[in-house]
Amino acid sequence: MAVIEDPAAAEASLDPTRARLLAALAEPASATMLAARVGLPRQKVNYHLRALEQHGLIELVEERRKGNVTERVMRATAASYVISPAALSAVRPDPAQSPDRLSARWLLAVAARLVQDVGALITGAERAKKRVATFAVDATVRFASAADRAAFAEELTSTLTALVARYHDEAAPGGREHRVVLALHPNVTAPTDTTSKES
Repeated sequence: MAVIEDPAAAEASLDPTRARLLAALAEPASATMLAARVGLPRQKVNYHLRALEQHGLIELVEERRKGNVTERVMRATAASYVISPAALSAVRPDPAQSPDRLSARWLLAVAARLVQDVGALITGAERAKKRVATFAVDATVRFASAADRAAFAEELTSTLTALVARYHDEAAPGGREHRVVLALHPNVTAPTDTTSKES
């Protein structure tokens, strides 16, 4: 996974044609191979490949000589991409603007900051050839009522507060701060296809 922080690279990756080419380049291919695969003229594919390469989204694997032509074989630099809010620095959400723990928009701002922070950590770790120490829990809970949901949130808050108080050491020499983010939101399920299939 790669994190896109540059606005121009984000714009390039969001172009529908270039996004298709990025997906197709999970396996190395030349412009000629891609043109046949996606149904576009080779010259147009080459134009888009140059833009993707310029922004570091694809890379050269090898060059093959075919008669008087050198064929460049390219591949995507990652299997998947995440666009960091840093790419939209002027309009990225700021959790400090309206810290309301019951607001869905505040939750989204916190999630955006999480993507930005972890993206920056991944980028820095790759440059330093190190791993990032992170931990995540992902769970689904079905509440019987809104009252149960509220009670769960309160108990989670008090448990986390006690845990942070137990382990937080402001004066620890060489200590490093870590951010803890907990979120609770309704589960989003994909719509079910109710159309009957013909046999």
